[in-house]
Amino acid sequence: MAPSVYVETTILSYLTARPSGHLVTAAHQKITAEWWRTAPTRYRLVASAVVTREAQAGDPDMAAKRLALLAGIDLLDTPDRARDLARHLLEAGLLPPDAGADALHVAVAAVNRVEYLATWNLRHLAGAVIRRRIENALRARGFEPPEICTPEELLTENQTDENLE
Repeated sequence: MAPSVYVETTILSYLTARPSGHLVTAAHQKITAEWWRTAPTRYRLVASAVVTREAQAGDPDMAAKRLALLAGIDLLDTPDRARDLARHLLEAGLLPPDAGADALHVAVAAVNRVEYLATWNLRHLAGAVIRRRIENALRARGFEPPEICTPEELLTENQTDENLE
């Protein structure tokens, strides 16, 4: 069975956003598009109601594009123990109080035993320091954490920078 990847909302946003004039953001958009082209054949892509709710927000045309990408992705359940785990991450101060959705992304992925959580949210999820703290907190609660990573980290070794030009 293919490894599972929880597709966090920033992935959908990078895929549907207008091309950015900001160099780093433009590179993230290009990397995300490259990863997305082959991801459905290499991974079992999953999301949750939290992703759907976030994808619906904002400009209606852009929201429709984000939701269209979700159409082929399995939505995971958000059981009470995922909500409890998310609450713990917030109460422990691992994520700021206004990052409830981010805590739920992690908790849903962990409770459902998803192998990877793909995100561009470096501030709350994929930054090296916060990622380690989240992983430690999940293990302390008896959960194997998903590997929180960017699409760039999920590209296979035969996909080099040349393929992204």
